[in-house]
Amino acid sequence: MTASPRSARAVLVALLLALGLLAGCTNETPATPDATRTPDAGVGVVTTDEAGVQEITLETGDDYVFTPNTFTVAPGVVRLTVTNTATQLTHNFLFTEGAGVEDISEQIPLLAPGDSQTIEFTVTTPGDHPFECSFHTALGQVGTMTVSG
Repeated sequence: MTASPRSARAVLVALLLALGLLAGCTNETPATPDATRTPDAGVGVVTTDEAGVQEITLETGDDYVFTPNTFTVAPGVVRLTVTNTATQLTHNFLFTEGAGVEDISEQIPLLAPGDSQTIEFTVTTPGDHPFECSFHTALGQVGTMTVSG
């Protein structure tokens, strides 16, 4: 005995509905980029050494974000370290050309997984200085350094 086209269609519709209902029955929450890793202690904290140089460390990894992606410094000398905690991705760090209140030419052109590099520069004008990983800007790997006034 063969099934009629009508009953075959009914079974197909029932299966598709059941699959659709089951697809929505998950307890998993998608991970956000910031939830994929925990930064090391001291990351994102601006400190000042005995010579008055402000120091900050940023981290980046396989999640296309800088941690932190915003920070504030006072006018003066800044020593910025970027650590790549990624296991697969290579990054860079640069201030977005022409986007800040003053140009900062210092950059980290290549940062392989596990590497850490430091740049030092002077800021004098209060305002925002956008920065990015130019390899992953389209994926949202950007941030802002604010110079306080």
